[in-house]
Amino acid sequence: MKPRRRRLRALLGGILAAIVVLLAGVWLGGHPSDLPALLRGSFFQSRSLVLVNQALNILTTRYYRPLSRSSLVEEGLSGMVASLDDPYSRYLDPAAYRMRSEQSTQHLGGIGINTMPEPGGLRVMNVFEHSPAAGAGLMPGDLIIKVDSTSLADRADDFGSELIRGPVGTQVELTFLRDDARHVISIERAAIVVPVATWQMVTYQHVRIGHLKLTEFTDGSGDELRAEVRAALEAHAEALILDLRGNGGGLINEAITVASTFIAQGRIMSAEERGRSPRVYTAREDAIAAHIPLVVLVDHGTASSAEIVTAALQDHGRAAVVGTATYGKGVFQGTESLINGGALDITIGQFFTPDGRNLGGGGARQGAGITPNIYALDNPHTSADEALAVAERTVAAEVPRPHG
Repeated sequence: MKPRRRRLRALLGGILAAIVVLLAGVWLGGHPSDLPALLRGSFFQSRSLVLVNQALNILTTRYYRPLSRSSLVEEGLSGMVASLDDPYSRYLDPAAYRMRSEQSTQHLGGIGINTMPEPGGLRVMNVFEHSPAAGAGLMPGDLIIKVDSTSLADRADDFGSELIRGPVGTQVELTFLRDDARHVISIERAAIVVPVATWQMVTYQHVRIGHLKLTEFTDGSGDELRAEVRAALEAHAEALILDLRGNGGGLINEAITVASTFIAQGRIMSAEERGRSPRVYTAREDAIAAHIPLVVLVDHGTASSAEIVTAALQDHGRAAVVGTATYGKGVFQGTESLINGGALDITIGQFFTPDGRNLGGGGARQGAGITPNIYALDNPHTSADEALAVAERTVAAEVPRPHG
């Protein structure tokens, strides 16, 4: 037995030595492509880790001033995501990820606005009634370019919003543009409770219309909207307007719930992710307002999940779309937590409408969005809501009137 064991050891030792020689030869010769595929992947991964550690060691030991290794890693992660040139992807450091995880989606500690990110800053889409922002004179259409002394140009989506939020009772200074004129105001932050879904009865030429507003697609918002629709129907609304202006989107499953409120059956959207089979989302077959006349009211701030709902209603012929072209986002994101307590919030796939349209501009680029069936522009400088008036007139015309 002993000679056999010695021969086996010699054989294993020879194989191991051959692998070492092969790796060394590839390394020294600069021809890693000659490695077998299985070994080549491990080789490149190991070499990348060695390279990163080498750079970190040089920076932390040789740079003229002391550097934090962890800070360099954080900046490196941010830089990797920034190199994607994707406005929807970002690295969340542990503090930012913790803040987002703990933040209540229904209780906003801030000034009472909804915004949409643009390269120059944050565009104000909605100003909540009786909020600090309304009291200070902030208006839809204003472009916030600085929060205190920090510029918002070319920042991540949530960067400015997080700066605006803060402890109740503290002041925040906003610099914004209105009609190319620069303004600076100081606003005191407050604890603001804003319902995601609301409704009110309006009338147009004696037609009772339930005007529904949905501000975002957060956890439970679909059920909230269904409750508001049910209340409008119980109050004998003859038609409905679903107002998604300024709604920047949110959770896809909530979009399916909202669309299923009005669509009895059929496809709502499909999603494609890298390395996975396409997924098709269909109506949940529990519609409570499948036949009542309906109009969707949109603007450039209607994005993401709000566009999913709008496109589904338009493609099914369930509702006319009134307003201006929507934002044009054709991708969706997913969040992957990291071992340091942070996370990568990155684009993981594209979505398509029931008719197969992608609303983006290809990849993570902004596209043309949804073209409304009836164009209507609201003038933010007037007290009247011109776009809503067009929506009321449009949906009232669909209500059957008695002959006599």
